[in-house]
Amino acid sequence: MDASDFESLIEGLRRPRAYPHAVGRVEHIETHISHVFLAGPYAYKLKKPIDLGFLDFSTLERRHRFCEEELRLNQRLAPELYLDVMPITGSPEEPQLGGAGEALEWAVRMRRFPQSALLARQHLTPELIDRLAEQVADFHGRIPIAAPDSPYGSADAVLAPMLENLTQIRTCLGDTATPERLARIETWTRARWADSLALIEQRRCRGAVRECHGDMHRGNIALVDGRLQIFDAIEFNPALRWIDTASEIAFLIMDLEQAGDWALARRFLNRYLERRGDYEALRLLDFYKVYRAMVRAKVLAIRLGQADCTPEEAEADWLQYQHYLSLAESYTQRRQPRLMIACGLSGSGKSRLAAQLREALPLVHLRSDIERKRLFGLHEKARTLTHLDAGIYFPSATDWTYNRLYRLADAILASGHDVLVDATFTSRARRCAFAGLAHRHGAGFVILALEAPANVLRQRIERRLARGEDASEANLEVLEHQIRRHEPLTETERASAILIDSSHAPALETVVQRIELVLDARPV
Repeated sequence: MDASDFESLIEGLRRPRAYPHAVGRVEHIETHISHVFLAGPYAYKLKKPIDLGFLDFSTLERRHRFCEEELRLNQRLAPELYLDVMPITGSPEEPQLGGAGEALEWAVRMRRFPQSALLARQHLTPELIDRLAEQVADFHGRIPIAAPDSPYGSADAVLAPMLENLTQIRTCLGDTATPERLARIETWTRARWADSLALIEQRRCRGAVRECHGDMHRGNIALVDGRLQIFDAIEFNPALRWIDTASEIAFLIMDLEQAGDWALARRFLNRYLERRGDYEALRLLDFYKVYRAMVRAKVLAIRLGQADCTPEEAEADWLQYQHYLSLAESYTQRRQPRLMIACGLSGSGKSRLAAQLREALPLVHLRSDIERKRLFGLHEKARTLTHLDAGIYFPSATDWTYNRLYRLADAILASGHDVLVDATFTSRARRCAFAGLAHRHGAGFVILALEAPANVLRQRIERRLARGEDASEANLEVLEHQIRRHEPLTETERASAILIDSSHAPALETVVQRIELVLDARPV
């Protein structure tokens, strides 16, 4: 089928009579690589007969194969949406979905949902972001791992699409492609890649490269009947989906940030890390966020280079292209990290405050209750029903937990990210160890010291245990032990501390302001 026949086919599929079921009106959506027809309760997706280098749909055989692959991949995260692959028969002028005879084209049949269901068109709530982070983390935990002898996830495989994005932008936009800015981004990308060669290979060998979704952003996620459906996974190029899971989450985080949803981006990152425990991904996060911003810039450049782009669409796409360039450039800026510890007895409100701060500030939250259970291979909400100094709470296990928190904080600071460590820190020696860690990294250091009357702490612990929904298993016996063993802050520590009575907690904005004042008063 030549180009004119394909155009006739697209026109024919706009007519309700082309479908084997009742259709009132057909809606047509075109992207840079596909045509989608919304007809009755279904959506039918065709691939354009094009070869863009990074994808090749140039033959009917390839388009059929990639339709089947699209169905397989997307039934992993959106099984209720992806139904089957159907032939398009008849003639280009009078096509028929699922008719008899030779296939002119192939289409993926999907359950239709309103465009308003897309997360890109919804007001996102913290609860929804938590669900999304958990779903993505669990998905990453069960998908296939790239074989050690495969080329996927190798250093060269990581760099190639990054450079290809820049090449395609230059090809599509020519002299208008802001060459100086592209050159700076390319220079940074090459340098960061060279510095990360060992880490990229280590993560590949440790199983971080998996058969991911590959194109995970708000425009490819819908809330349908109360369930999150992540669709439109990359089928056309295995190398673009067999990637480091850090690259996958970088796309969604970047997408939230470019929309101005910074608090939700931070919430997603923290909840994902809590669920997966892959804090090492932070060392590559900015590297991949630059790449993902340039993927979006490339898509806009391709659209700008297409002849059917109206002047109004071109102007809007050009502004968005510039926006993504600016976002990519922002990720290349170096940061001076900061370390905070939230300390206090069980029930003092450490984790609640930390959960608020991790949305208000760009920090990674490490919680001792979760990391302790991770050490023992337990789910964060597992109930061990063990007593003080027994089970996963024996003294050495507590030492192991603080050692893990220390190692993680060390690595997170080295990656340039701020970190908040949430633990009781009843021991002065443990607090001093983290102060020393901050000093070694040249990082700002703040102690958030939470207090509350003993009767308030007891009431909170009893309520928390009754709900059974929190990672903490501290009971009244544990609290009494902490009260006996707690070592107050020294005068030196108080100079870096913010004392918070959580029974009359100040507003979050006030806490943030006090953090900045402490950091400003104690330059490193």
